[in-house]
Amino acid sequence: AARQEVEKINLAFEMGDNVLIYLDDIQHTNPELLQKFISLCDGTRRIEGVYKGKSRTYDFRGRKVAVVMAGNPYTEAGGKFQIPDMLANRADTYNLGDIIGENSQHFEASYIENSLTSNRTLGILAGKDRKDVYAVMQIAETDQREGVSFVSSYSMEEINDMVAVMKMMMRVRDTILRVNLEYVRSAAQADDYRTEPSFKLQGSYRNMNRIAEKLLPIMSDAEVEQIIVDHYTGEAQTLTDGAEANLLKFKEIEGKLSEAEQARWDEIKKRFNRKKLLGGSEGDPINRVVAQLSDFKEGLDGIGQALAAGRSDAENGIGGAIRELVNVVQDQGALSLDRASAHQTDIELSSSHAHLQEVAFSLDESSLTILNTLITSIDSLLSRISVNHNDGSSQ
Repeated sequence: AARQEVEKINLAFEMGDNVLIYLDDIQHTNPELLQKFISLCDGTRRIEGVYKGKSRTYDFRGRKVAVVMAGNPYTEAGGKFQIPDMLANRADTYNLGDIIGENSQHFEASYIENSLTSNRTLGILAGKDRKDVYAVMQIAETDQREGVSFVSSYSMEEINDMVAVMKMMMRVRDTILRVNLEYVRSAAQADDYRTEPSFKLQGSYRNMNRIAEKLLPIMSDAEVEQIIVDHYTGEAQTLTDGAEANLLKFKEIEGKLSEAEQARWDEIKKRFNRKKLLGGSEGDPINRVVAQLSDFKEGLDGIGQALAAGRSDAENGIGGAIRELVNVVQDQGALSLDRASAHQTDIELSSSHAHLQEVAFSLDESSLTILNTLITSIDSLLSRISVNHNDGSSQ
């Protein structure tokens, strides 16, 4: 199949004029294939090809030849896809979400128009005048049939069934659009600024078609909702990693998270941010120091909020919490570090140790102010250890 696709490209090269070459789903192609088109983007307008077993050089200067490529930022398995830099820099690139603009209504309608043939009930509209499609859509949106006319003739039962399924299609489309919006937003975000795992579930025409083929006029709203959830549950399972996180994010987008799922999603985001802070394996001794200090800082934040609201409850447990960190600092101070970083780290650990002991005996004097100072101190220590470790200065 791949060979036949390449032969089609070479046939287009051989035709040489008044040709539009369209490559879809380029996220599944080898980057070496895409690199072949780089020379078409510069002044030479030449490209190498093979036709009937013979290599040839095609010169398209002065010819009407256009190449259009379309793809997604992730593969179906969830892997990151990137267009070769030289091609991306020389070609005209567009983000579908950025160029829709005032045509958003047409884009939204295209989801339904492109999935008509996948549904048995709406399939009869596929070969009819396009005005009939918009007529059914209008009735489904307004629940009003007055003033709506059809080019072709349909029985009342057919119209009722088409309207019922069209309402379901619009419900599915709304979900697809939300998923697509989040997919584009997540793909455009740099990894350094993420606060949760990247979202890799897609809201494409393919997803719309797969759901549309299961819709029947007799289905209830609950059944339609279940079909949508089941579809994206299956989509999440095809990802090589992050299946659970992506499914929970989908349910968050749809407002369908249960209390248990919400707690699990919060835990995943918490672990994601902790792992990003550590910047390495949790089995590393330095990373364990950072993790324990991070846990304690979160506890201090909670105590600070309690102190701001009322000191009585916080004071019952703050002494024990601080003594716990004192022990952590003492224990972790004995870790084996290299000589270059051990001295500075020991100084900062000792300083924090002394500061903690001071706070433990000073709760009656501006507790909230001292606590905030301590939190800042812990933040500084975390950054110091993390930077030293990531720079390779510690073992």
